[in-house]
Amino acid sequence: MIVGLALLVTALAFRGASINRHVRSRLLISSALFAAYTVAAALVAFGRLPADVVTQIRTASPLLLAFGIANALVSIVINPWREDRIPDRFPHIVQDALVIGLFGLAAMLFFQDKIVAATAVGAVVVGFALQDTLGNLFAGLAIQIEKPFRVGHWVTIGGKDGMVSEITWRATKIRTKQGNFVVVPNSALSRDTITNYSEPTLDTRVEVEVGASYDTPPNEVKAVILSALQGAPLLMADPAPEVLVADFAASAITYRVRVWTADFAADERVRDLIRTRIYYAFRRHGVTIPYPIQVQIEQGVSAAPPDEGARARSLDGVEILASLTGEQRAQLAGASRTVLYAAGEVIVGEGEPGASMFVLARGEAAVTLSQTDGEVARLREGAFFGEMSLLTGDARSATVAAVSDCELIEISAESFRRVVLADRAIVERVAAAVETRRAGLERHRATRTPGGAAETPQTFVARVRRFLRLSG
Repeated sequence: MIVGLALLVTALAFRGASINRHVRSRLLISSALFAAYTVAAALVAFGRLPADVVTQIRTASPLLLAFGIANALVSIVINPWREDRIPDRFPHIVQDALVIGLFGLAAMLFFQDKIVAATAVGAVVVGFALQDTLGNLFAGLAIQIEKPFRVGHWVTIGGKDGMVSEITWRATKIRTKQGNFVVVPNSALSRDTITNYSEPTLDTRVEVEVGASYDTPPNEVKAVILSALQGAPLLMADPAPEVLVADFAASAITYRVRVWTADFAADERVRDLIRTRIYYAFRRHGVTIPYPIQVQIEQGVSAAPPDEGARARSLDGVEILASLTGEQRAQLAGASRTVLYAAGEVIVGEGEPGASMFVLARGEAAVTLSQTDGEVARLREGAFFGEMSLLTGDARSATVAAVSDCELIEISAESFRRVVLADRAIVERVAAAVETRRAGLERHRATRTPGGAAETPQTFVARVRRFLRLSG
């Protein structure tokens, strides 16, 4: 009884000193066993019980003591007291096995004769009754020893993708991306192939296939795809994305796009991002994604022209083009092109070369500068940017990125030059409007970016003429 009380007090003291919830839980079990042993010893010492009951208590009570001591020793020796965690080398299932092993040794000491006599019968009974359970148990121990995966790892087991959430004596629980739990018996794991996406690192390669028309050379398609993926979120820059020709199919050339992402859990979002970026890039560069159809071609029948009227109406609201006649704006609209950008894509990057301007026909875009933190302006329908690149070939002065899906009208310097050749006075009128707009922007930036010597209107017009190759 004194031994039981001493062990009970010791277990409670260790439990109170530890912040580890696992240790506290196990020591609570040991404390209950020590208390039961103390009560049993008190009943034997002071109670008036039949002799056969006393014999049974004296036989069984040491087992309570042995199990409590084994459980307490494993809890105290293996687990950290001052940290609320379980050692990777000794998870729940391994600690349970150690406790049972120590308890088995103690039981052999107390019941050696009876155990030897019952071994043959017990082995047969246990073997048949617990065949599946023991198979799961030993498979669970093998998993903990070999560690093909751990809790938190992303794996594929039996055709199911998911994150390992728990490993027990009987089974391993996996949480799928759909939020469902799949319970796989440990014995089944020992016979199945396991793919671990979290080892040796979380970096995972994602592949997407896309078809493109035979009309566009493969190297051009590859360049368009790689440019669309440049700087995309979720994608790793190293290893860099790559594009391979995978097949010459009946209606298209099939390209295999390979990228790396730092998190397997994001693979579906990565595939969505790749396909979305490629779609918009193909639209901008005139690359078609064909599908099996029958096309009847008639000689002498041309395709309908694009909606130049809609582009002309969008150009009506551009202040630097206000001096152009309606006919000139219509001519400029006919020579321009409509481009689409997905939300998140960079339309132009600060410092990049350029020779065109953009008019925002639909959507929203954000303007950022490398010298400032965050967004400096928000562009909406009717806004325009890039006029200095159009007129002088200057590098882009800011980064403009699509906040939502954007439809833009891109006016190239060559298209503008063709309109100007018919009316040279356009240069002075447009340059004056651009100069007025630029002066306002410079005043807005003056507090952040000290300016150099101001460019005179005459110098600016001369620079525009040189860039557009206009003599006189």
